[in-house]
Amino acid sequence: MNGTAGRTGGRAAARGTAGGNLALATAAFALTFWAWNLVGPLSKTYTEELSLSPSQTSLLVAVPVLVGSLGRIPVGALTDRIGGRAMFTAVCFISIVPTFLVGVSGGSYPMLLLWGFFLGIAGTSFAVGIPFVNAWHPPERRGFATGVFGAGMGGTALSALLTPHLVKALGLFATHLAMCAALAAMGAVMWAFSRDAPSWTPSTEPVLPRMRDALRLKATWQMALLYALAFGGFVAFTTYMPTLLTTAYAFAQTEAGLRTAGFALVAVVARPVGGVLSDRVGPVRVCLASFLGTCVFAVVLAFHPPAEFPAGLSFVLIAFALGLGTGGVFALLATLVEPSRVGTATGLVGAAGGLGGYFPPLLMGGVYQATGAYTIGFVLLAAVALAVALYTSRAFRTAES
Repeated sequence: MNGTAGRTGGRAAARGTAGGNLALATAAFALTFWAWNLVGPLSKTYTEELSLSPSQTSLLVAVPVLVGSLGRIPVGALTDRIGGRAMFTAVCFISIVPTFLVGVSGGSYPMLLLWGFFLGIAGTSFAVGIPFVNAWHPPERRGFATGVFGAGMGGTALSALLTPHLVKALGLFATHLAMCAALAAMGAVMWAFSRDAPSWTPSTEPVLPRMRDALRLKATWQMALLYALAFGGFVAFTTYMPTLLTTAYAFAQTEAGLRTAGFALVAVVARPVGGVLSDRVGPVRVCLASFLGTCVFAVVLAFHPPAEFPAGLSFVLIAFALGLGTGGVFALLATLVEPSRVGTATGLVGAAGGLGGYFPPLLMGGVYQATGAYTIGFVLLAAVALAVALYTSRAFRTAES
């Protein structure tokens, strides 16, 4: 039996490398995140064609985030059981269905809400990738690995930048068909070329007990709080920024998409930087820099400054701060949770991060509808960031000593 295991491990090692599987996982993550964010960049189109109120638009934008968040819990647990290769393949293929149905539902607000809800399945890929790439890398390289993988959240930048232009050139339905084809191709590539790490072994424990065990870990709840701010802030900005820029600064939809793509790109670049810095100076320091930076720049944005400067610069800097935090949080998680529980814990923490991005668009839409400005929303973001920074400094005071 040991000989069989050795031969199996040898074949797996021969058919895949840590770098190759990291690249494949990052590409799959980027594409599924593009699919997850198909609705947000087209918010102005839907608002005008369906005569939506600010609150209705914010709900439409936020709905995909819900399943993309809560769905990470079972997806993370299933990844521990059947492996990242199978789960990446499944997420890609299953996401084709809601992507297609969102494309044919552009004339109906209720149907957009319904299929946008299921479009959130594409956003669960994050809970697959973290344990998948962790298993391929030694502990001292996991900050780097999760940071590079996390750069796949740049799929939201691709969506913000390209989706409005594709719809303008091809039409709404054809754009969604193209995404369906891309998801099918990526699913086939992941099944054919990706491999689970030779050291990975499937968990045979029942899912619910493992989830209960993960929930009993103090680290799970601590990381959930930190990630709700870091990743939740990123998701909230990238999904709602097209709406914010078209309403508060009167940008055209393509111009808002370009600026949202820039925001997402900065955060994407910052995420691996956060992972590498976590390996060198410690994840707690990286998280503190992220949360305090978010607080400062949210205060600036609360004053509704002019569009390009200082508002544009503040958006760029807050994107960098949030990106650092997303890299730092999972580097910290890897030091606090044993490898066999990383998938389940990642699902729970990732769900918290996604939920952190679900509520702000709803809040921002309500605030704008009631006051005609986003001031209150940015003030609340600054207050939450400061509170989380203070908690981080106290809760992990001895973590890096």
